[in-house]
Amino acid sequence: MRRLGSVQQKVSCVFMTEVKEEPSRKRDCQPFHVVATAIVNPAVLEADINCALATEKLDGTCCYVTLYKGKPHLWARLDRKPNKQAEKRFKKYQYSQRSSKGFTWNVQEDFKMVPDMWIPAHMVKHHNGHPIPDEHGHIPGWVPVEDDNKQYCWHSSVVDYSVGSALVLRPVVNNEDTLEIAAVPLADLLEQTLELIGTNVNGNPYGLGSKKQPIHFLVSHGSLCIRNPPPVDFQQLYSWFRGGSEGLIEGIVWHCPDGSLFKVHRHHMGLEWPAEGTHLSDKPVVVRVAWATVDDNSKSLFASLSRLNGHCFSRLQDVHFDL
Repeated sequence: MRRLGSVQQKVSCVFMTEVKEEPSRKRDCQPFHVVATAIVNPAVLEADINCALATEKLDGTCCYVTLYKGKPHLWARLDRKPNKQAEKRFKKYQYSQRSSKGFTWNVQEDFKMVPDMWIPAHMVKHHNGHPIPDEHGHIPGWVPVEDDNKQYCWHSSVVDYSVGSALVLRPVVNNEDTLEIAAVPLADLLEQTLELIGTNVNGNPYGLGSKKQPIHFLVSHGSLCIRNPPPVDFQQLYSWFRGGSEGLIEGIVWHCPDGSLFKVHRHHMGLEWPAEGTHLSDKPVVVRVAWATVDDNSKSLFASLSRLNGHCFSRLQDVHFDL
């Protein structure tokens, strides 16, 4: 089985990109946006993209499972970002040079403080023992998700540290057309990166749950494979995204044989996202959460799903607890 690439840094576009002086469709208040050209990124050819595994890019927030205090633990993405003064200086340089190359940072003075438990992501470069920012001016990293941290309450809703399990959405073995919601040991997810999706993440493009009954899941990166993906050709990919239900996804991530990752986002191609209806939310799903510690009065997501154990829904977005 191929070891899928871990999302520990910004993933490059499969095409060469250019900046357009138009308001971004993806980020509010950003006066420019990045678009793909028809030129394939040379690094893609070196990585043997034709033998890559094409997978669905999910619209959520990135997470990581690694050890914390000696036990498998969920970590949330937290990039260390520059303070206002340094950010202003960086943006001014970017605008004048049309690039961030050559900009000099003072890492100890230019960046905001992060919690003591923060760790830099893998592959972050270091200089004199300090992690240095990427081309976007961020230092990607992680903080452990703890039960009492309100900032990460939706992250903590999908883990139960007392038994070391996480709620994972994944394809059913030998039937990738059907999904399952399962309680998976955190130990089985060690060193994986995953996407947290759900009601209160990124505007809920998949229509999961409701304000009264929020629903969230973890999805392992690379677990949702695309059958018969189009070749890496701008026009063919553009047509595929517009041509049917399978193209109603945020984007594609290619996992290459050497472990490198490449992506294309609908916004790169001038296409809208979120789309009306999504390929993921229309898939049937079965609940497989048998929880030994269920309290009849508990409102935890684990308890609510355990009461639905064995129940099938015709669409993921139809999952609800009023049965």
